[in-house]
Amino acid sequence: MHSLSAFDAAAIIVVLIAALGYANHRWLRLAPSIALTVMGAVASVLVVFADRLMPASELGATVRSFLEGIDFKTALMDGMLSFLLFAGALHVNLDEVRVGRGPIAALSTVGVIASTVLIALGFKAISMIVGLEAPFAWCLVFGALISPTDPVAVLAILKEARVPKTLEATVGGESLFNDGVCVVVFSILLAAATAGQPLTTLDALRLFAVEAGGGALLGLAAGYIAFRAMCSIDNYNVEVMISLAVVMGGYAIARPLHVSGPVAMAVAGLVIGNKGVALAMSDTTRDYLLKFWSLIDEILNAALFLLIGLEGVALTWSPALALAGAIAIPMILGARLVSTAPLLALWRRLLPPRLAIPILTWGAMRGGISIAMALSLPAGAMKDLIVSTTYVVVLFSVIVQGGTMGDLVRRLQRD
Repeated sequence: MHSLSAFDAAAIIVVLIAALGYANHRWLRLAPSIALTVMGAVASVLVVFADRLMPASELGATVRSFLEGIDFKTALMDGMLSFLLFAGALHVNLDEVRVGRGPIAALSTVGVIASTVLIALGFKAISMIVGLEAPFAWCLVFGALISPTDPVAVLAILKEARVPKTLEATVGGESLFNDGVCVVVFSILLAAATAGQPLTTLDALRLFAVEAGGGALLGLAAGYIAFRAMCSIDNYNVEVMISLAVVMGGYAIARPLHVSGPVAMAVAGLVIGNKGVALAMSDTTRDYLLKFWSLIDEILNAALFLLIGLEGVALTWSPALALAGAIAIPMILGARLVSTAPLLALWRRLLPPRLAIPILTWGAMRGGISIAMALSLPAGAMKDLIVSTTYVVVLFSVIVQGGTMGDLVRRLQRD
C-alpha cells in the first residue's frame, strides 16, 4: 500500500464519518459519539476476524498501516484539541460558571490531583495482579492521562433532561478546565518518569503554575485582542477568521512560550463566547460564528470517536493486558467517586448531592485526549500496558456510561 498523504488520511476519515453518520441517523438513532465509537470498534473486530479467516488478505496490516500513519498525538494534542476546547468554551455561560466557580475550580485542580494519585495506587496493584508490575512513576503518568473527562455526550443529555443550570455548567466547566490541567500534569509526570529522577513537589508546583497560569494569561490576552478587533468592525467573514486566528495563532504561540495551549484556548473561548458574543457582534455575525464553530466541533468529535473505535486494530493484545483494562474500569470509577464526593459536599446547597454525585461520577466519560496522551508515550512494555488499559476504559466509558447516562438522569429526577 502506498503511503498516504495527510489529505488522503483526512479524506478517508471524513468519508467514513459521513457514511456512518448517515447510517446512524437513518437506522440506529444513537448519540453520534456512541454510534461512531461502536461502529469503529465493530469494524476493528471484523478486521481481526477477517485476518484470521483470510490471512492472505492482509486487511489488518492495511488498516494498521493507515492508523500508524496518523500521528495521533500531533493530530489531537497540537491540532484538534485547540479547536475542541475553544469550541466547547464558546458555549459555556460565564455567568453560570461564576455561580459554580468554587466547585469547578476545586474539581479541576484538587480533584484532578487526587484522582491522579488514587488511580496510580490502584494501577500499581493491577499491574502486580496481572504480572506486569509498573514503576510508581509510570502509574502516576497513567493516573494523569486517564483523569480528564469528555462531556460531549453527557452535556447533550443534561440539556434534554433540563437538570439545574448550575449542575450543567459545573459538568461543562470542570471538563473544560480539567482537560487543560491534566495535560499539564501529564507532561510534568512524563518528564519525571522518562528522566528516571524523582520530581520534587516544589518543582512540580512551579512548573504547574508557569504552564497553567501562563496559559490562562495568554488566553485572556488573545481573547481580549480579538474582542477589541471584533468591536471595531461588522463583517461576519472577517470576524469568523479572527476567531480562527485566535485558535491557531494562540496555540502556536503557546509552545515556544512553554505555557499550556489547552488552558489558553479554554480561556480565550470563554472571553469570545461571552463578552464577544454579547458586546462585539451583530445578530448575523453571532449566528454565523456559533454555527461555524458548532460544525467544527461536530466534525472533529466525530473523527475522534471513530478513530478511538478503530484503534483496537493497531493495539497489541494479550490476556494480561485485557485483564488489566477490565479491572481498571471499576477502580477508576471508584477513584472518581472518592476524589469528587468530598469536594461536592462543600457545595451541597449549590449542587444537590443526590444529582451531582451520580452524574459527575458515572458521567465522567473518558475520550480521545486520554488515548492521545497514551499513544504519545515512548515505546516499551509500559506503553503497551498503559495504551491497552486506556483503550478498554475509554471504550467502556463511551459505550456503556454514555449509553446509559440518559436513563440514569431520568431515574434520578423521578426519585
